[in-house]
Amino acid sequence: MKALFLTAIGQTELREIEKPQPGPDEVLLKIGMVGFCGGDLNGFKGLFELQEYPNLLGHEVGGTIEAMGTKVPTTFKIGNKVTVYPYLNCGKCISCRKGRRNACQDNKTMGVRRPGAMTNYIVIAWQDLFVSSQLSLKELALVEPLTVGFHAAARGRVSSRDRVAVIGCGIVGMGAIASAVNRDAEVIAIDIDDSKLAIAKKIGVKHTINTSNENLHEALLRITNGDGPDVIIEAVGNAATYRAAVDEVAYTGRVVCIGYAKSAVEFNTGIFVRKEIEILGSRNCTDEFPEVITYLEAGKFPVQEVISKVVSLHDAGAALADWAKDPKGITKIMVDFNL
Repeated sequence: MKALFLTAIGQTELREIEKPQPGPDEVLLKIGMVGFCGGDLNGFKGLFELQEYPNLLGHEVGGTIEAMGTKVPTTFKIGNKVTVYPYLNCGKCISCRKGRRNACQDNKTMGVRRPGAMTNYIVIAWQDLFVSSQLSLKELALVEPLTVGFHAAARGRVSSRDRVAVIGCGIVGMGAIASAVNRDAEVIAIDIDDSKLAIAKKIGVKHTINTSNENLHEALLRITNGDGPDVIIEAVGNAATYRAAVDEVAYTGRVVCIGYAKSAVEFNTGIFVRKEIEILGSRNCTDEFPEVITYLEAGKFPVQEVISKVVSLHDAGAALADWAKDPKGITKIMVDFNL
């Protein structure tokens, strides 16, 4: 069967691999849809420090159970539509010992530091499966990236009392926006792409700011009556947006960092002290899969609008290369294994 590998920076290759067989505690999953994420894009561009080469890509998964090992619980059935928890933690490091496996020091994410799902069949431990009888395979492939944004909102302790600004309306930023809206916060979406801001409005944001034609500082002061946002979630990963998050957050506010900055960022650390702000890292997710599945099942998210392009496995490598050349207007690329 064919599989898409990221072989080196800027290079992908379709390779033939063997169809796997499930062990006693595993299921054989027929892959239906897999999403490309910003991590895949940065790995392709050589900007993701955790990416290993070569590697079989893919960790945003919608699939169907085709076979099961002898020790898989009977609650799982042949034909169940599922998504996959793609992270593997060591269980031994200090993060794991504290029950925060998402920040495992030796985390191995599918498609990054172990083989992914960009192929026709994979085997996966039953403990890493989440079933939905209501969601399509396309919707199931959106669950994982949305969980990362939901986790960021949880890290920021977002509540109905907060004004929340999300910088960056990629799919992870959209997840943070969705979670903040779902928590009844007043949400401000910030991006340089009007098409992404239009999607954010459909999710339920109250305000949008396009920083390519509007001054961020002035706009945030106007919207927040001079206070600044209580929470700012940084979902871009560059020096300018990191500094903006710290500069613009309200006194005693909270900054949540999801994006990986591609170079060192300089700060005036006096701002940290004067404002007495909290700066929180947010990595992967913890227990957000069921929450996101319930949210999607409720029909609250504009699924079709966030999927910018659907391609076949044969065209997936070219789609990733095109995204690297021109990211404007792209929120999510899906690979459909039925094409």
